[in-house]
Amino acid sequence: MKFKLAIVILLMISFSCKEKETAVADNIKEVSTSQEHPKLILTAQGVKDIRAQLGNVPIFDKTLEKVKEEIDAEIELGIETPIPLDYSGGYTHVRHKRNMIVLQKAGVLYQILDDEKYAKYVKDMLMQYEEMYKTLPLHPKTRSYARGKLFWQCLNDSNWLVYVSQAYDCVYNYLSEAERKKLEDNLFKPFADHISVDSPQFYQRVHNHSTWGNAAVGMIGLVMDDQELIDRALYGIKDLKLDTKAKDDDGGFLNKDGKAGFLANIEEPFSPDGYYNEGPYYQRYAMYPFLIFAEGLHNVKPELKIFEYKDGVLLKSINALLNLSDADGDFFPLNDGQKGMSYYTSALVTAVDISYHFGDQDPGLLSIASAQDRVLLDDSGLAVALGIKNDKAEQFSKKSINLSDGPEGKQGGVAILRNEDIELVFKYAAQGSSHGHYDKLSYSLYEKGDEVIQDYGLARFVNIEQKGGGNYLKENKTWAKQTIAHNTVTQNETSHFTGKYEIGSQYHSVLNYFSSENEAVQVASAKEDNAYPGTEMLRTMAIIKDEDFEKPYMLDIMKVTSDKANKYDFPYYFLGQVVQTNFDYKVPKSLTTLGDKNGYQHLFVEGTAKASSDNSKLSWLNEGKFYTLTSVTNTNDELLFTRIGANDPEFNLRREAAFMLRRKNTKNTLFVSVIEAHGSYSPVTESAINSNSTIKELKVVLDEENYTAIEITNVNGNAKLFITVNGGASKETKHNVKINDKNYEWSGSYYFK
Repeated sequence: MKFKLAIVILLMISFSCKEKETAVADNIKEVSTSQEHPKLILTAQGVKDIRAQLGNVPIFDKTLEKVKEEIDAEIELGIETPIPLDYSGGYTHVRHKRNMIVLQKAGVLYQILDDEKYAKYVKDMLMQYEEMYKTLPLHPKTRSYARGKLFWQCLNDSNWLVYVSQAYDCVYNYLSEAERKKLEDNLFKPFADHISVDSPQFYQRVHNHSTWGNAAVGMIGLVMDDQELIDRALYGIKDLKLDTKAKDDDGGFLNKDGKAGFLANIEEPFSPDGYYNEGPYYQRYAMYPFLIFAEGLHNVKPELKIFEYKDGVLLKSINALLNLSDADGDFFPLNDGQKGMSYYTSALVTAVDISYHFGDQDPGLLSIASAQDRVLLDDSGLAVALGIKNDKAEQFSKKSINLSDGPEGKQGGVAILRNEDIELVFKYAAQGSSHGHYDKLSYSLYEKGDEVIQDYGLARFVNIEQKGGGNYLKENKTWAKQTIAHNTVTQNETSHFTGKYEIGSQYHSVLNYFSSENEAVQVASAKEDNAYPGTEMLRTMAIIKDEDFEKPYMLDIMKVTSDKANKYDFPYYFLGQVVQTNFDYKVPKSLTTLGDKNGYQHLFVEGTAKASSDNSKLSWLNEGKFYTLTSVTNTNDELLFTRIGANDPEFNLRREAAFMLRRKNTKNTLFVSVIEAHGSYSPVTESAINSNSTIKELKVVLDEENYTAIEITNVNGNAKLFITVNGGASKETKHNVKINDKNYEWSGSYYFK
């Protein structure tokens, strides 16, 4: 009731921009319109518009009420600014991280609710930080390549300044000139200098770390109207050159190409389609500084036209990122990515609201915002709230999409094939900076947001102090990044590019073709010929809706051509319980590891077999649904059941299973498989429906340089033929192939009938 009464009162007061109540004592000159505050994210005009709509926009009012309750509780607890001691997840780390968010929200509440208690709270906390920071040494934890002062790494210090610059903007006119000078001279300018000129190895590069640093320096520069800081943010540190061979904690080069600054961080990592080379997990993390700084630049420096930069790629990237999520909104864990991170995170609330407000007001974004159930308390959040209120929302449409990688879109990419409830994520991208994995032509498979064939993601317990200080664990390098941890081919038990970043970062896979015009057949095909010198891998993956099958199925064709005989391992990281096989296997009495390096040392061998037929089948049950893998095999193939967790005494890795096909002493070969989703099981009714595979036979009927043809026969004897073009594929090219004395003619990259 008190909150609603406050809204009513606000509607009765003048909506003119708030000027500083205590400014008279300091004889501050009247601020010009271009320099009035707030101006960064929340604007003076935005405050007027918001106040005029209070009580009239449900999702905005709901968000405001929750934030008010949250910050009122924090004010009651008092202010804590402890001396920094801990890694991620530790008390001092969490407290300072919490403070930055509280400061930003309190500043916004001051502007919207016109209540001085929030401004006083911000001022008092900032003064405590000013008192502490001017004598604060480097953080005592020494693990980072760039130590901060409030936090163990400059990255977190930058997070803090990005948020706190917004708070400072909101209370700027509340503070006296002397108070502002004290904060700027003793806190903000030294803070900006530390994360930039004092830490060039962190700041002067193209990476999500430096993006945060650029945004932090630039945003506080915009608030203070400090052109030197603004230029440093946009273009990097002037006349600075770094060692091009120096690396960060993850093994990535610090400044190999000499590029730096916010604009370079837009130009280099984003492809024209909006794909971010580090993958969706880090794109989600980087989108907040990208977009919040861009919004500040748009409001304060509109002449830069930042949202038009590189053909508007920042706004394009939001659509790409949303498409890189499964049916539940969880981002696909490509490269280093923690599972469960989704578009419900606060960074994506920012991304969706800003994209809607400054973009073409896509009504599909409003459905995402409705699901997020909160908006930003600023101009963009109001625009979204009004759009939802006015019933403009439409369902955000996710379809099959091919996202190019590289600054010019010429460094491979990621294809997402969608057919009904089945989603396939096919990665043929570049290395992905220091967060990249050695997994060329890998994939993962989903049904209704549930993993069917998984990508492991990262080996880290983010912000859980007991697990390595909340930081990356050694198993991230020894397991998660290695090729054998992914659903692709490993040759001679050695990772792609021998697991070396210096080599992997030079190359990318190449698209053969992508086709999504036919709703029943979605196909992506790509080639990799640098992962193993002398070996070429061509993988063609399709999601096919066939009336003879209950659900769409995945067809996978991996063609390997080499100049010498090798041993190939081809794993399937399935989730669930084994139901049935069509081969006999042996289970060892004691467990041994599959190998001693390159990730193999982390795999226990739980079962072994020899393929006994032309097709080897494995069925499993997961989340109440049945799946069957049918693979083309020969009697020399070894079949292995493995489980992650060997040589892991601290239980840092998840104990999950894989089925692996091993082919020895082979030069050129073809791996062909189908994964069917079928049937269901209810523990309530205890009934299993359609628990058996529909495939009778999977057969290679042609494999030559130009074409590969696969015949799929179901249990009723109905046969379908899929022919893929192995090179030079185009939609216009006409093809004529003779198979078993029958001619097949078509135009395009594949044939299916």
